[in-house]
Amino acid sequence: MQLRPTLCLCLALATVYGAGCSKQETASPTNGSAEMARELAAIADTLDPNANPWANEQRLAYFSSLPVPSDPVERLKLQGAVAREFLYSGRSELAANAFERMIENVRQFPQLAPDDYIRTLTFLKAVAYLRMGEQRNCIDNHSGAVCILPIQPEAVHKAREGSEGAIETLTRILEESPDNLEARWLLNIAYSTLGLHPDGVPERFLITTDKLAGPPSDFPTFHNVAHEVGLATSSLSGGSITEDFDGDLDLDVVTSSWGLRDSLRFFENTGDGHFVERSHAAGFDGLTGGLNINHADFDNDGDFDILVLRGAWMGEAGQIPNSLLRNNGNGTFEDVTVAAGLYSRHPTQAGAWADYDNDGWLDLFIGNESSQDRQYPSELYHNNGDGTFTEVGAEAGAALVGYVKAAAWIDFDNDGDQDLYVSLLGEPNRLLENRSGTFTDVGDRAGVGMPYQSFPTWAWDYDNDGWMDLLALSYQASLKEYAYFELQGKINVATPHLYHNNGDGTFADVTDAAGLAVPLKAMGSNFGDLDNDGWLDFYAGTGDPDLRTLVPNKMYHNVRGRFVDVTAPGGFGHIQKGHGVSFADLDNDGDEDVHAVMGGALSGDIFQNVLFENPGGENGSISLRLIGRTSNTNAIGARIEVQITDSMGRTHSIFRSVTSGGSFGSSSYRQSIGLGSDAASVSARIQWPSGTEQSFENLRPGSFYVVDEADGLKEIDPHRFEFARHR
Repeated sequence: MQLRPTLCLCLALATVYGAGCSKQETASPTNGSAEMARELAAIADTLDPNANPWANEQRLAYFSSLPVPSDPVERLKLQGAVAREFLYSGRSELAANAFERMIENVRQFPQLAPDDYIRTLTFLKAVAYLRMGEQRNCIDNHSGAVCILPIQPEAVHKAREGSEGAIETLTRILEESPDNLEARWLLNIAYSTLGLHPDGVPERFLITTDKLAGPPSDFPTFHNVAHEVGLATSSLSGGSITEDFDGDLDLDVVTSSWGLRDSLRFFENTGDGHFVERSHAAGFDGLTGGLNINHADFDNDGDFDILVLRGAWMGEAGQIPNSLLRNNGNGTFEDVTVAAGLYSRHPTQAGAWADYDNDGWLDLFIGNESSQDRQYPSELYHNNGDGTFTEVGAEAGAALVGYVKAAAWIDFDNDGDQDLYVSLLGEPNRLLENRSGTFTDVGDRAGVGMPYQSFPTWAWDYDNDGWMDLLALSYQASLKEYAYFELQGKINVATPHLYHNNGDGTFADVTDAAGLAVPLKAMGSNFGDLDNDGWLDFYAGTGDPDLRTLVPNKMYHNVRGRFVDVTAPGGFGHIQKGHGVSFADLDNDGDEDVHAVMGGALSGDIFQNVLFENPGGENGSISLRLIGRTSNTNAIGARIEVQITDSMGRTHSIFRSVTSGGSFGSSSYRQSIGLGSDAASVSARIQWPSGTEQSFENLRPGSFYVVDEADGLKEIDPHRFEFARHR
């Protein structure tokens, strides 16, 4: 296989000089992109608000247009529908007022509703006040510190009406129902936003800071600098990619937002610590939606292409096509979904790339969301080697039917080919063993079926023993259950499941021993090495569409195979909904930063995305960018062993597999590998998917290497820069 000549030249120049290809400043939609944009617009235009609970603007318009019923009960129901859509569409003050009017109405005429209806309305009123406070302070007057627990002085709300209204309402609820854990949790959040926690909280309702934000430690603080560098754009839930799309050695950022009219966005890394939006120039106009996105070089031309996954959580309304966007190598992208043979209309957010038959071309698994009413078999697209794909799911044994939420390729038996782990919501997960290009479910035998309410998942070697392990995160903990755990120390829901590879085709559930027996309603998530100690950490974006679910996103530090919650000291405890997460060294300073897309599913639940800057430390690292020749160009599936000898002559190994990380967020394929504090000598051994092996000695900590499957290792010197800080 050969790289396209222009891109070969671009990559060579980038390797030798640290230079990128020239970029096209404007782009006219190609036929494929224009056709996809028209189809997506038509889907949005014909949306049935009754069939889509997330179309809150349209639902509000619909309910507001209905005639007022003469029957008082039906009239109350319509008022409730309008009030909820006020809340869900972001009209929080109108919602609070509407719920108050309904409460007064029911008090005057109690026969209109059940006894507990006022309690429901009162809670919704409190949520509306909380959201109003977030909008007026955290969104309208945004800074990097807002909505992160524990609330810092600079993030205290200046517009106090929202939180004050929430405190008054939640206190009334707790005086009547002191055991209401949800109200107690949110009351402490509201006091925190006003700078009144813990001293201002009535003692009987107080939740201590360590319970609210997480345990303290000496872990360094990562500051959210997205607003300083041009990445604090507002969105709903969506995906995150960090990758060098333009070949200039700086990692760029691509984000999505799942609204049917929300465009993909491309942010070019300018090389001085800032990002400039080039979405229009990239040809993204009209390419909307996408709860999840990821990237890979599907056509082996040397640059990175983008996959957009659409329709998740929407049932029949989610029959929306995915998009495959080919990187043209000049700063623009073209939608080639139809031309490549990938066009289908099934609800999904799960897609994973790997060369399952080791022919040097990346194949694609797409896991679709089936229900009792409608089945959408999962798809396996075999790469034909000419820029097109053939769907072979049924004949290969991979046409799973279930509510698929994630997929991860894993060579669990170290036999040199990629097997497939599939996360299913509401039934056991599956592990499909690759047997010469056909797949057999061995999940029961391997012991990797849980959690039953499974969502994000990935394969990694968390304990550096040379065997790939699995982590599957749960999507079951509501606010009530989360608060119950924090306040009572008891678990009554499914937890994550960490599976240690036994090396014999089976896995051991080591969740408890690894410190992960915690309620963690995870969505977007990914992993990386925060402190360059050689052990992989992970960040979990938490929450659900319910606006009450204000719980911190969680960061777990891997301490030699046991995970420690460093959310609070690390500054990661954002209480907005966490979606696509990617780890990447965005400032080329030798450590990994964390990018996350925030915002929820409801059309009014927008929030600014975040970028947590790594403050650095004493541990060293090396960066490896692998380029396949006989193997796929991204080297997906390649295994890396870095051997470190310390100053005392002791040797240990760190193991990595080339992937984009987790299933909801797409990290750069460039491998940033921490070496710890004492690396007297460093060597590396690479096993390529083709079977080729290479070994390299005397690697220098702090260096950036390109490893070519044919030509070997070259050290390059990308420019080094720091984020421009304006504190």
